[in-house]
Parts: sequence; structure tokens; C-alpha cells
Amino acid sequence: MALGALRRDILMLIVRQGMVLVASGLGAGLLLAMVLTLVVTSSPLETELLFGVSATDPLTFGGATAFLALVALAACAVPALRAARVDPMVTLRDG
Repeated sequence: MALGALRRDILMLIVRQGMVLVASGLGAGLLLAMVLTLVVTSSPLETELLFGVSATDPLTFGGATAFLALVALAACAVPALRAARVDPMVTLRDG
């Protein structure tokens, strides 16, 4: 901000960096979850581990992914808002 960045630019920078990490983690997690559902459903024990939900239920996968993305967005937005509110002169004096 001391070099001319706008508050919006600071917010977008911090949120974008965090959400890139979240998106890669969610993608890897979804891929791993899909593989593990194949393992669970092909189990020879034939026990009902999922309690009435199919192993590849798209609503469950989508809902969990959306919920985690929203929580991560909030977790990225809070420090971004704090960073955008910092007075550049105070930061330059303390640094």
C-alpha cells in the first residue's frame, strides 16, 4: 500500500494465494476420496459402512467440497481484511 497498491489489490492478492492452495488440496482430496470409495465398496466383507448414502453420491461430494471451500475462503478473507486495513505509515515506521 505504501507503494501505491489499493486495498482491493491487497485483498485479492492474499485471498487468491490462499484459494490456489485450497483448490489444489480440494482437487487432490476429491481424487483420493473417489479412489477410496472404490476400495470401500469392493470390500469382501459387504458391511454397510455408508449408512444409506451411495459411495459415489455427487451431492455429498459436492456439498462437502463447497462447504470446505467456503470455510477456507473465510479463513483467507479474515487476514486479508486485516492486512488491507493497515496504515502504510505505521508499517513503514515500525519496519
